[in-house]
Parts: sequence; C-alpha cells; structure tokens
Amino acid sequence: MSTTTYIVKGMTCGHCVSSVKEEVSEVAGITSVEVDLAGGLLTVNSEGPVDRAEIAAAVEEAGYELAGQA
Repeated sequence: MSTTTYIVKGMTCGHCVSSVKEEVSEVAGITSVEVDLAGGLLTVNSEGPVDRAEIAAAVEEAGYELAGQA
C-alpha cells in the first residue's frame, strides 16, 4: 500500500472536489482518493507506486493543476 499527497491548484468548491476525485479514481492501481478543499490537497492511496504523470494528467482532465507533492 502506498499513500502520496499532492497539492492541487484551482479548486474552489465541492464540484471541484468531486471532479478531481472522479478522474483520479480512474487511474489504474488507485484504491482511494481524498481531497481537502481548504488545503488544496489530494491524497491518493494505491496498491503500489503510481506514476506522478498519470496523477497529473487525471487532475488536468478534471480542469485543475497538480502543483507538486505535499
């Protein structure tokens, strides 16, 4: 099990949180996704390491920007 937390820019509401969760949940190997709107944080639990580029692409598909790891 692997847990990684990222910083996401641009989220402003509950719909933003839902969009990010939905897109990131579709990445292969992801077991759970938590989004903290107030802190702009995305916590991803996975079966093993997941390529950061895949997470970034999913966040961008939702309309936001992955700003780095927390």
